[in-house]
Amino acid sequence: MSDVMTERQALADRPGGTSVPVSLKQARLPRWTPAALALGSAVVGCGVGLAAGLDSRVQWGLIAALLFMAGTFALSAAVEGARQAKDRLATSLVWIAFLLAVIPLASLLWETLARGSKVLDGYFLSHSMGTLPDALPGGGIYHAIIGTLEQVGLATLIAAPLGLFTAIYLVEYGRGRLAKAVTFFVDVMTGIPSIVAGLFVLSVWILILGFGPSGFAGAMALAILMVPVVVRSTEEMLKLVPNELREASLALGVPKWRTILKVVLPTSIGGITTGVMLAVARITGETAPVMLLVWGAKTINTNPFQDAQQSLPLYVFQQWQQGSEASYDRAWAAALVLIAFVMILNLVARGIARWKAPRGGRS
Repeated sequence: MSDVMTERQALADRPGGTSVPVSLKQARLPRWTPAALALGSAVVGCGVGLAAGLDSRVQWGLIAALLFMAGTFALSAAVEGARQAKDRLATSLVWIAFLLAVIPLASLLWETLARGSKVLDGYFLSHSMGTLPDALPGGGIYHAIIGTLEQVGLATLIAAPLGLFTAIYLVEYGRGRLAKAVTFFVDVMTGIPSIVAGLFVLSVWILILGFGPSGFAGAMALAILMVPVVVRSTEEMLKLVPNELREASLALGVPKWRTILKVVLPTSIGGITTGVMLAVARITGETAPVMLLVWGAKTINTNPFQDAQQSLPLYVFQQWQQGSEASYDRAWAAALVLIAFVMILNLVARGIARWKAPRGGRS
């Protein structure tokens, strides 16, 4: 800083008094400064927590976060100026908010891995509960995996086309009162509790029409929950397609339906696939509709249209409800499988989106 001020003073002493800065460089903190401040704040925060007798590690972390923000702002203001200090303060707030969101998720994942890995093996994945009492060790989740795959698959087959066609209508064709009514009901359905969807299917499918509990009944309730998510995500993706692409296709004499099929949908297929997978991930963990309509079973049932069937969320709930050490281990292991199932779905969605995305550049 002293060298820069000396150069500026020398320029100011020139004849005519014209001051022209020689260098546009500004004093900056070293790159390792944020890491050093974070480490120092963590040490001081732990020391303050120990000295004050605070038992909660969360309180230690909050003290360290406050010290880190205050230290970053003060040091940056002294070296780089007030403007850069405000920028660093905002960046620190973003990082702290990110850590506050990630830490509980990481803790949950670690707890599930630690407890679920006790009984998770090939036997657990390839056997059902059968006639085994829930209080005894053993058994598996094969019947629950089959039920979850069939129920979620049927719900996706029902909800994905309905949501896709509804979104296409709202974006490409929807005008007037009908489009407004559809939009209103989609917004209302987005906030429907899962138990309400289960009660609706229970009253119509089982009580009025006289069908018994089955995986298909649960799939219909899950489809009701899935439709508004698919509609909203697909609608937003279709709106992102530039109108110039539609106009260019229509100017060449291509019919509108073919423009939608060959231009609009391929352009937005990545976002649409991601939206569908998010909807699938949302319904995969639902328990209330399955409890009302599927009931759960300890044996293998591969027919989703007849008799009770098991699913992973309901299995976790029932095993945890038993209250024994063996049932707790099975519940944690089933929860770990459920998390892995959702993660695989997201990876598949990303792969499909990248595979189907329009190729850039000229051929």
